[in-house]
Amino acid sequence: MFEILEREWIYFRYYFTLQLSQIFWYWVAGMVIGSVVSVFFKDKIHGLMRGMKDSGAGIFGIISASVLGVASPLCMYGTIPIAASFSKSGVKDEWLASFMMSSILLNPQLIIYSAALGPKVLCVRIVSCFLCGIAAGLIMRFAFRKKSFFSFKSFDEPKNRDVDPNLFIRFLKNLYRNLKATGLYFLLGIVLSALFQRYVPREAVTFAFGGNEAWGVLMASTVGVPLYVCGGGTIPIIRSWLANGMSIGSAAAFMITGPATKITNLGALKVVLGGKHFALYWVFVILFSFVTGVVVNLVM
Repeated sequence: MFEILEREWIYFRYYFTLQLSQIFWYWVAGMVIGSVVSVFFKDKIHGLMRGMKDSGAGIFGIISASVLGVASPLCMYGTIPIAASFSKSGVKDEWLASFMMSSILLNPQLIIYSAALGPKVLCVRIVSCFLCGIAAGLIMRFAFRKKSFFSFKSFDEPKNRDVDPNLFIRFLKNLYRNLKATGLYFLLGIVLSALFQRYVPREAVTFAFGGNEAWGVLMASTVGVPLYVCGGGTIPIIRSWLANGMSIGSAAAFMITGPATKITNLGALKVVLGGKHFALYWVFVILFSFVTGVVVNLVM
Protein backbone atom coordinates (compact mmCIF):
# COMPACT_ATOMS: atom_id res chain seq x y z
CA MET A 1 0.00 0.00 0.00
CA PHE A 2 2.78 2.40 0.92
CA GLU A 3 4.57 1.64 -2.35
CA ILE A 4 1.43 2.40 -4.34
CA LEU A 5 0.94 5.73 -2.57
CA GLU A 6 4.58 6.63 -3.08
CA ARG A 7 4.35 5.81 -6.78
CA GLU A 8 1.18 7.88 -7.20
CA TRP A 9 2.79 10.78 -5.36
CA ILE A 10 5.76 10.65 -7.74
CA TYR A 11 3.43 10.72 -10.75
CA PHE A 12 1.37 13.57 -9.30
CA ARG A 13 4.46 15.57 -8.42
CA TYR A 14 5.78 15.09 -11.96
CA TYR A 15 2.58 16.34 -13.62
CA PHE A 16 2.19 19.18 -11.10
CA THR A 17 5.78 20.36 -11.62
CA LEU A 18 5.45 20.05 -15.39
CA GLN A 19 2.27 22.14 -15.53
CA LEU A 20 3.62 24.71 -13.08
CA SER A 21 6.87 25.18 -15.03
CA GLN A 22 4.97 25.61 -18.31
CA ILE A 23 2.50 28.29 -17.25
CA PHE A 24 3.87 29.89 -14.07
CA TRP A 25 5.49 32.83 -15.86
CA TYR A 26 2.35 33.49 -17.91
CA TRP A 27 0.49 33.85 -14.62
CA VAL A 28 3.13 36.21 -13.22
CA ALA A 29 3.23 38.27 -16.43
CA GLY A 30 -0.57 38.43 -16.47
CA MET A 31 -0.70 39.84 -12.95
CA VAL A 32 2.00 42.42 -13.72
CA ILE A 33 0.41 43.56 -16.99
CA GLY A 34 -3.04 43.59 -15.39
CA SER A 35 -1.81 45.81 -12.56
CA VAL A 36 -0.01 48.14 -14.97
CA VAL A 37 -3.19 48.60 -17.02
CA SER A 38 -5.31 49.04 -13.90
CA VAL A 39 -3.05 51.63 -12.28
CA PHE A 40 -1.92 53.63 -15.29
CA PHE A 41 -4.56 53.20 -18.02
CA LYS A 42 -7.89 52.27 -16.41
CA ASP A 43 -9.14 55.85 -15.99
CA LYS A 44 -8.25 56.71 -19.59
CA ILE A 45 -10.06 53.63 -20.93
CA HIS A 46 -13.18 54.43 -18.93
CA GLY A 47 -12.90 58.10 -19.88
CA LEU A 48 -13.01 57.12 -23.56
CA MET A 49 -16.15 55.10 -22.87
CA ARG A 50 -17.85 58.04 -21.13
CA GLY A 51 -16.84 60.35 -23.96
CA MET A 52 -18.69 58.22 -26.50
CA LYS A 53 -22.07 59.65 -25.42
CA ASP A 54 -21.34 62.86 -27.35
CA SER A 55 -19.54 61.24 -30.27
CA GLY A 56 -22.52 60.29 -32.45
CA ALA A 57 -20.73 57.03 -33.23
CA GLY A 58 -23.96 55.10 -33.72
CA ILE A 59 -23.47 51.48 -34.69
CA PHE A 60 -19.69 51.92 -34.85
CA GLY A 61 -19.78 52.79 -31.17
CA ILE A 62 -20.65 49.14 -30.52
CA ILE A 63 -17.31 48.09 -31.99
CA SER A 64 -15.44 50.71 -29.97
CA ALA A 65 -17.26 49.70 -26.78
CA SER A 66 -16.31 46.05 -27.31
CA VAL A 67 -12.65 47.00 -27.78
CA LEU A 68 -12.72 49.12 -24.63
CA GLY A 69 -14.39 46.27 -22.75
CA VAL A 70 -11.57 43.88 -23.63
CA ALA A 71 -8.99 46.54 -22.71
CA SER A 72 -10.66 47.26 -19.35
CA PRO A 73 -8.81 45.53 -16.48
CA LEU A 74 -11.98 44.95 -14.45
CA CYS A 75 -13.70 41.63 -13.81
CA MET A 76 -17.49 41.44 -13.50
CA TYR A 77 -17.39 42.75 -9.90
CA GLY A 78 -15.98 46.04 -11.17
CA THR A 79 -17.59 46.05 -14.61
CA ILE A 80 -21.19 46.33 -13.40
CA PRO A 81 -20.65 49.35 -11.09
CA ILE A 82 -18.61 51.17 -13.74
CA ALA A 83 -21.31 50.40 -16.31
CA ALA A 84 -23.82 51.91 -13.88
CA SER A 85 -21.79 55.11 -13.82
CA PHE A 86 -21.60 55.06 -17.65
CA SER A 87 -25.39 54.73 -17.79
CA LYS A 88 -25.85 57.71 -15.48
CA SER A 89 -23.51 59.66 -17.77
CA GLY A 90 -25.80 59.03 -20.72
CA VAL A 91 -24.02 56.16 -22.51
CA LYS A 92 -26.43 54.18 -24.70
CA ASP A 93 -27.60 50.72 -23.65
CA GLU A 94 -26.27 49.14 -26.84
CA TRP A 95 -22.76 50.42 -26.04
CA LEU A 96 -23.12 49.35 -22.42
CA ALA A 97 -24.12 45.85 -23.51
CA SER A 98 -21.12 45.58 -25.81
CA PHE A 99 -18.70 46.90 -23.17
CA MET A 100 -20.08 44.74 -20.36
CA MET A 101 -20.17 41.53 -22.40
CA SER A 102 -16.60 41.74 -23.69
CA SER A 103 -15.30 43.01 -20.34
CA ILE A 104 -16.92 40.08 -18.50
CA LEU A 105 -15.32 37.61 -20.91
CA LEU A 106 -11.81 39.02 -21.20
CA ASN A 107 -9.29 41.52 -19.82
CA PRO A 108 -5.58 42.23 -20.39
CA GLN A 109 -4.56 39.96 -17.52
CA LEU A 110 -6.55 37.02 -18.86
CA ILE A 111 -5.12 37.58 -22.34
CA ILE A 112 -1.62 37.03 -20.97
CA TYR A 113 -2.77 33.94 -19.04
CA SER A 114 -4.36 32.55 -22.21
CA ALA A 115 -1.08 32.85 -24.12
CA ALA A 116 -0.09 29.67 -22.27
CA LEU A 117 -2.68 27.83 -24.40
CA GLY A 118 -0.82 28.60 -27.62
CA PRO A 119 -1.23 31.27 -30.33
CA LYS A 120 -4.22 29.63 -32.07
CA VAL A 121 -6.31 29.33 -28.92
CA LEU A 122 -5.27 32.81 -27.78
CA CYS A 123 -6.33 34.30 -31.11
CA VAL A 124 -9.65 32.44 -31.03
CA ARG A 125 -10.34 33.64 -27.49
CA ILE A 126 -9.63 37.30 -28.26
CA VAL A 127 -11.65 37.35 -31.50
CA SER A 128 -14.61 35.39 -30.10
CA CYS A 129 -14.89 37.58 -26.99
CA PHE A 130 -14.65 40.72 -29.11
CA LEU A 131 -17.37 39.44 -31.46
CA CYS A 132 -19.55 38.39 -28.53
CA GLY A 133 -19.48 41.97 -27.28
CA ILE A 134 -20.44 43.23 -30.73
CA ALA A 135 -23.26 40.68 -31.01
CA ALA A 136 -24.67 41.75 -27.64
CA GLY A 137 -24.59 45.40 -28.73
CA LEU A 138 -26.26 44.69 -32.07
CA ILE A 139 -29.06 42.71 -30.42
CA MET A 140 -29.60 45.58 -28.02
CA ARG A 141 -29.68 48.09 -30.87
CA PHE A 142 -32.20 46.29 -33.05
CA ALA A 143 -34.31 44.32 -30.56
CA PHE A 144 -34.42 46.63 -27.53
CA ARG A 145 -33.81 50.04 -29.07
CA LYS A 146 -36.88 51.66 -27.52
CA LYS A 147 -36.86 49.65 -24.29
CA SER A 148 -34.87 50.02 -21.09
CA PHE A 149 -32.83 46.84 -20.67
CA PHE A 150 -30.69 47.53 -17.60
CA SER A 151 -31.57 48.62 -14.07
CA PHE A 152 -28.58 50.11 -12.23
CA LYS A 153 -30.52 51.66 -9.34
CA SER A 154 -28.82 49.41 -6.75
CA PHE A 155 -25.29 50.30 -7.85
CA ASP A 156 -23.39 53.39 -6.75
CA GLU A 157 -20.32 54.96 -8.34
CA PRO A 158 -17.49 52.42 -8.03
CA LYS A 159 -14.75 53.13 -5.51
CA ASN A 160 -11.22 53.43 -6.85
CA ARG A 161 -8.75 51.57 -4.63
CA ASP A 162 -5.72 52.73 -6.63
CA VAL A 163 -5.34 56.06 -4.83
CA ASP A 164 -1.90 55.99 -3.21
CA PRO A 165 -0.02 59.16 -4.23
CA ASN A 166 3.13 57.13 -4.89
CA LEU A 167 2.62 55.40 -8.25
CA PHE A 168 5.04 52.58 -7.46
CA ILE A 169 3.33 51.83 -4.14
CA ARG A 170 -0.03 52.02 -5.90
CA PHE A 171 1.19 49.45 -8.43
CA LEU A 172 2.54 47.13 -5.71
CA LYS A 173 -0.76 47.27 -3.79
CA ASN A 174 -2.69 46.44 -6.95
CA LEU A 175 -0.31 43.58 -7.72
CA TYR A 176 -0.76 42.23 -4.19
CA ARG A 177 -4.55 42.29 -4.61
CA ASN A 178 -4.13 40.40 -7.88
CA LEU A 179 -1.98 37.82 -6.14
CA LYS A 180 -4.55 37.33 -3.37
CA ALA A 181 -7.42 37.09 -5.85
CA THR A 182 -5.83 34.58 -8.23
CA GLY A 183 -3.09 32.72 -6.33
CA LEU A 184 -5.20 30.05 -4.64
CA TYR A 185 -7.26 29.39 -7.76
CA PHE A 186 -4.11 29.16 -9.87
CA LEU A 187 -2.63 26.50 -7.58
CA LEU A 188 -5.95 24.67 -7.49
CA GLY A 189 -6.02 24.68 -11.29
CA ILE A 190 -2.52 23.19 -11.38
CA VAL A 191 -3.55 20.45 -8.94
CA LEU A 192 -6.70 19.60 -10.92
CA SER A 193 -4.83 19.57 -14.24
CA ALA A 194 -2.21 17.19 -12.76
CA LEU A 195 -5.00 14.90 -11.53
CA PHE A 196 -6.70 15.01 -14.93
CA GLN A 197 -3.48 14.07 -16.70
CA ARG A 198 -2.79 11.21 -14.33
CA TYR A 199 -6.25 9.68 -13.91
CA VAL A 200 -8.47 10.73 -16.83
CA PRO A 201 -7.78 8.69 -19.99
CA ARG A 202 -7.02 10.65 -23.13
CA GLU A 203 -9.82 8.79 -24.90
CA ALA A 204 -12.36 10.12 -22.38
CA VAL A 205 -11.40 13.73 -23.03
CA THR A 206 -11.43 13.15 -26.80
CA PHE A 207 -14.87 11.54 -26.57
CA ALA A 208 -16.29 14.38 -24.46
CA PHE A 209 -14.70 17.43 -26.11
CA GLY A 210 -12.75 16.27 -29.16
CA GLY A 211 -13.23 16.08 -32.88
CA ASN A 212 -15.29 18.48 -34.96
CA GLU A 213 -18.65 17.24 -33.75
CA ALA A 214 -21.25 19.55 -32.25
CA TRP A 215 -21.60 17.19 -29.29
CA GLY A 216 -18.14 18.10 -27.94
CA VAL A 217 -18.90 21.81 -28.27
CA LEU A 218 -22.23 21.39 -26.50
CA MET A 219 -20.54 19.46 -23.69
CA ALA A 220 -17.92 22.19 -23.29
CA SER A 221 -20.59 24.90 -23.25
CA THR A 222 -22.44 23.00 -20.54
CA VAL A 223 -19.53 22.17 -18.22
CA GLY A 224 -18.26 25.71 -18.50
CA VAL A 225 -21.16 26.82 -16.29
CA PRO A 226 -20.38 24.85 -13.09
CA LEU A 227 -16.61 24.38 -13.49
CA TYR A 228 -15.42 27.93 -14.17
CA VAL A 229 -14.31 29.72 -11.00
CA CYS A 230 -11.35 31.93 -11.91
CA GLY A 231 -9.70 32.69 -15.24
CA GLY A 232 -6.20 31.97 -13.98
CA GLY A 233 -7.35 28.76 -12.33
CA THR A 234 -8.96 27.29 -15.45
CA ILE A 235 -6.02 27.88 -17.80
CA PRO A 236 -4.08 24.81 -16.51
CA ILE A 237 -7.22 22.67 -16.84
CA ILE A 238 -7.95 23.82 -20.41
CA ARG A 239 -4.28 23.26 -21.30
CA SER A 240 -4.50 19.72 -19.96
CA TRP A 241 -7.73 19.03 -21.88
CA LEU A 242 -6.27 20.42 -25.12
CA ALA A 243 -3.23 18.18 -24.71
CA ASN A 244 -5.56 15.20 -24.29
CA GLY A 245 -7.74 15.74 -27.32
CA MET A 246 -10.09 18.68 -26.66
CA SER A 247 -10.87 20.57 -29.89
CA ILE A 248 -10.16 24.29 -30.14
CA GLY A 249 -13.85 24.92 -30.79
CA SER A 250 -14.80 23.17 -27.55
CA ALA A 251 -12.18 25.20 -25.70
CA ALA A 252 -13.62 28.40 -27.21
CA ALA A 253 -17.13 27.45 -26.08
CA PHE A 254 -15.89 26.69 -22.56
CA MET A 255 -14.04 30.02 -22.38
CA ILE A 256 -17.23 31.92 -23.26
CA THR A 257 -19.79 30.20 -21.06
CA GLY A 258 -17.37 29.94 -18.11
CA PRO A 259 -16.75 33.62 -17.31
CA ALA A 260 -20.17 34.69 -18.60
CA THR A 261 -21.98 32.38 -16.15
CA LYS A 262 -19.50 32.44 -13.28
CA ILE A 263 -21.64 31.56 -10.28
CA THR A 264 -20.23 34.25 -7.98
CA ASN A 265 -21.22 36.96 -10.47
CA LEU A 266 -24.71 35.87 -11.46
CA GLY A 267 -26.37 37.49 -8.45
CA ALA A 268 -25.25 40.96 -9.52
CA LEU A 269 -26.30 40.29 -13.10
CA LYS A 270 -29.74 39.17 -11.95
CA VAL A 271 -30.21 42.49 -10.14
CA VAL A 272 -29.11 44.49 -13.18
CA LEU A 273 -31.12 42.55 -15.76
CA GLY A 274 -34.21 41.35 -13.93
CA GLY A 275 -35.77 37.92 -14.39
CA LYS A 276 -36.83 38.04 -18.06
CA HIS A 277 -33.69 39.72 -19.36
CA PHE A 278 -31.54 37.47 -17.19
CA ALA A 279 -33.05 34.43 -18.94
CA LEU A 280 -32.39 36.03 -22.32
CA TYR A 281 -28.78 36.60 -21.27
CA TRP A 282 -28.37 32.86 -20.54
CA VAL A 283 -29.87 31.89 -23.90
CA PHE A 284 -27.61 34.35 -25.73
CA VAL A 285 -24.46 33.10 -23.99
CA ILE A 286 -25.18 29.41 -24.59
CA LEU A 287 -26.17 29.93 -28.23
CA PHE A 288 -23.22 32.20 -29.02
CA SER A 289 -20.72 29.84 -27.38
CA PHE A 290 -22.17 26.84 -29.22
CA VAL A 291 -22.17 28.55 -32.63
CA THR A 292 -18.66 29.89 -32.02
CA GLY A 293 -17.34 26.45 -31.12
CA VAL A 294 -18.90 24.79 -34.16
CA VAL A 295 -17.58 27.48 -36.54
CA VAL A 296 -14.09 27.34 -35.05
CA ASN A 297 -13.98 23.56 -35.45
CA LEU A 298 -15.08 23.88 -39.08
CA VAL A 299 -12.39 26.40 -40.04
CA MET A 300 -9.46 25.22 -37.87
